[in-house]
Amino acid sequence: MLAKVLSSTLLGVDACMIEVEVDLANGLPTFTTVGLPDTSIRESRDRVKAAMANSGFAFPLKRITVNLAPAHLRKEGTAFDLPIALGLLRAAGYISSEALPNYVIVGELSLDGRVKAVAGAMPMALAARQENLAGLLVPSENAVEAAVIEGVPVFGVSTLAQAIGFFNGTERLTPTVCDVQALFQHQAVYSEDFADIRGQQHVRRALEVAAAGAHNLLLSGPPGSGKSLMARRLPSILPDMSLAEAIETSKVHSIAGLLNRERALVATRPFRAPHHSTSDAGLIGGGTIPAPGEVNRNQCSRCARRNRRAASRCEASLRLREA
Repeated sequence: MLAKVLSSTLLGVDACMIEVEVDLANGLPTFTTVGLPDTSIRESRDRVKAAMANSGFAFPLKRITVNLAPAHLRKEGTAFDLPIALGLLRAAGYISSEALPNYVIVGELSLDGRVKAVAGAMPMALAARQENLAGLLVPSENAVEAAVIEGVPVFGVSTLAQAIGFFNGTERLTPTVCDVQALFQHQAVYSEDFADIRGQQHVRRALEVAAAGAHNLLLSGPPGSGKSLMARRLPSILPDMSLAEAIETSKVHSIAGLLNRERALVATRPFRAPHHSTSDAGLIGGGTIPAPGEVNRNQCSRCARRNRRAASRCEASLRLREA
């Protein structure tokens, strides 16, 4: 029998929809995953098998084929554990609901059937909203983070059995509600203030000019002179973030696994201090599957695109003057 479940994967600073197809056929018991999965996805076989057994469901002894479509995109991470398990249960007849393909499902499974948090729940909620689906099923720890995105119902689950009961109608789940405006106002407070700086009037003036004109700044001096202290407090005199900027910044932090799930929103200008030995990929992002680097974590994706456009214009004007 064939079952289809919708899930999502990260690609750069965005998420895209992935269709998880699970087929059960007669033959020697095997478990094959296709569609360019990485090692962590291939290992989901053992996690899914143990989670089903410890949740009271027999693992089907059939020839199992799991396809992650579209097959040309590389997939990574453990967020496919829960959709693969629900697809198996649907194909085996344990789930009778026809509504399963109308939900985007993500989550990592523990061996005892618990659903663990995953990275990137916020961009996944954005992708689910664009598809106009019935809802998003995420781990309970990610529910508030995903609920920041309005327009898509978010359901948090703690165990595999709870997710099965939700689709069979025996478990009632209420959508997670988040007051985004109240959360934004509560989080828009800096823990380190520029007013903490005493003395250093010439440096304070340089910092203020750089903040007002969005200029670059180089601080140089002996250890203990206050360079790091002043740099950490510079964001507190930058213009306040808008809600759209806060969501964009939170999305990048969510992908990088840096988002505080209790706060669920980054409403202040972030400050990053990468080590001097950081690699190029760690600084500007990259990898086989593109991931954000330190530069991206220090600004929202809109600012990054704007800065790249400004840099190209400056380079073009410089070439014209030289010509």
